[in-house]
Amino acid sequence: MDCRCKGVSLMELMVALVVLGTGSLSMAALHTLAKRSNFEAVQRTTAVMLAQDMVARMRANTGVLEAYLSNGVGGGVKSVPARNCGAGVPCTPLQLAVFDLYQWERAIDGISESRTISGTLTQTGGLASPMACIDGPALGGPGIYTITIVWRGLAELTNVSASACGAASGNYGAALEFRRILNFNTYISS
Repeated sequence: MDCRCKGVSLMELMVALVVLGTGSLSMAALHTLAKRSNFEAVQRTTAVMLAQDMVARMRANTGVLEAYLSNGVGGGVKSVPARNCGAGVPCTPLQLAVFDLYQWERAIDGISESRTISGTLTQTGGLASPMACIDGPALGGPGIYTITIVWRGLAELTNVSASACGAASGNYGAALEFRRILNFNTYISS
């Protein structure tokens, strides 16, 4: 008598389920990694654009470069300037520098995009827990200026930069392991 078994055995079904489950979990982990990497890339790109914006502002107002030097921009620390240096409003170079720093901080904090979360208006267009510092010659004038922008990343890093920008804020972990840093060096002549 010839007995031919038809169908799938329980063992074959179990192996197929294990292979399918492992593949699905791997795809989920890959998706999570891709989302995190995309967030980090968007944050870095935003930081580069913000640094380039400040360089352009400084190059347009070289008479008072010392007014741009700052050890902490971000998080709403700049108060609204007394003079709104918009189109058609004359300002002195110093007033323009104060206005530039205020506008730049608003961009870093993400004022351009916002949404309401649980009844609270939240800024969503900037960096995560941002801080920025501008260093250069003490009296302004021609020289190398460094714009440092820091923000909070999603994953811990083991190589922590020695930069002091944002280090005392408490936003980046006990050992600054979540701090991301962009240093943008440029020469500005007068």
